[in-house]
Amino acid sequence: MSKIFDNSSGQAVDLSNLGTIIRERREALGLTQSRLAQLSGLSRQTLVGLEAGALSDLGFNRVTQVLAVLGLDLDPPSQAARDRKRGLWMAAKNASVSYVQEVPPDTLGHALVSGNVPKGCAAHLTHLLDEAPVPLVVMAVEEAAASKGVAPKAVWRNVAKIARSLAVQRQRLWV
Repeated sequence: MSKIFDNSSGQAVDLSNLGTIIRERREALGLTQSRLAQLSGLSRQTLVGLEAGALSDLGFNRVTQVLAVLGLDLDPPSQAARDRKRGLWMAAKNASVSYVQEVPPDTLGHALVSGNVPKGCAAHLTHLLDEAPVPLVVMAVEEAAASKGVAPKAVWRNVAKIARSLAVQRQRLWV
């Protein structure tokens, strides 16, 4: 079994256990293997192997890319650290950085859940989908879905709809 050394605890993390954690988190976020691979810059084949525990070696940077997109840490991989972050608020701030009028987090959440771009928010959403770090968008999707009681998978479909309607530069990432 392949292991990754975790310096903070002095323990080795087994890649097959990590793969299970990644698969469960991906499914909880409503992401397909293809979408997660695309968002994290890995091939789908590599992600499938990681989730199945079939890889004998995977570089630290590649593992941390996947974990970052999922909002997980290696210390140890858990959602506890993610739960302390306010992803929707951070995404709203990021989307508003270049604009006089800020988009409130609840408005951003509603847009992500509904797939509709609120009046006056097109530039904000374009900025979010074109410029924001992918893990930030993932956190926003997760929080928006939870706050409205919908499946994250449905919100991802609406993110794709928004990306298409705004013709964002990173459209292929979201569709």
